[in-house]
Amino acid sequence: MRIDAISIFADYFQALDLSLLGKAQASGILDFKAHDLRDYTHDKHKTVDDTPYGGGAGMLMKPEPWGEAFDDILSDDLNQTDDRPVIIFTSPAGEVFKQATAHELAQRKHLVFACGRYEGIDQRVVEYAATKGEVRLISIGDYVLNGGEVAAIAMIEAIARLVPGVIGNAESLIEESHSDGLLEYPSYTKPSVWRGLEVPPVLLSGNHAAIAKWRHDQQVERTRQVRPDLLDE
Repeated sequence: MRIDAISIFADYFQALDLSLLGKAQASGILDFKAHDLRDYTHDKHKTVDDTPYGGGAGMLMKPEPWGEAFDDILSDDLNQTDDRPVIIFTSPAGEVFKQATAHELAQRKHLVFACGRYEGIDQRVVEYAATKGEVRLISIGDYVLNGGEVAAIAMIEAIARLVPGVIGNAESLIEESHSDGLLEYPSYTKPSVWRGLEVPPVLLSGNHAAIAKWRHDQQVERTRQVRPDLLDE
């Protein structure tokens, strides 16, 4: 899988060089690159923003640097494939990112994350991007961040870990929270008694059917208490 990210703070993405995603890049499973939007400007101040037409608070990101960035990253040879690149604009006005979204995007070959700043990006950038690939506006929650980098990193990690070979034990993905619409059950390890707190006896019983039932019941109860909205979906 190829993943590109465009930002005026490309150093944000150095976190993706660590841990399992860093190993996946080193082994060639993932091909990730962060691009500095200012590299696509041509004035001495490397200007990427300007005042909005119609007035209003704040500044908007200019279309020219974005257009050149997309032209560079989404070259014609990439668009000859049946699987068009997916261009993701991190936006609080977008669809909410869920585990199902991560699974869907993990099947694609090329993702490009466009990380806005200030009051957002000129709408024409979104329209132009649609001529280069499949555009998605995606939010990680009902709140506003200073920029799209944190949201992009969260989505990249959630997506990339589903790519075959990134997680060593693929079975560990099966019982995670949201994999079946429920939150994950509580887990325990040795010792069986710690500071007076005991591991539930059923987990020590060796009865796999009873353990499976207990875990499912715990999933349902935890979901009911913490995220009852998931039970209504």
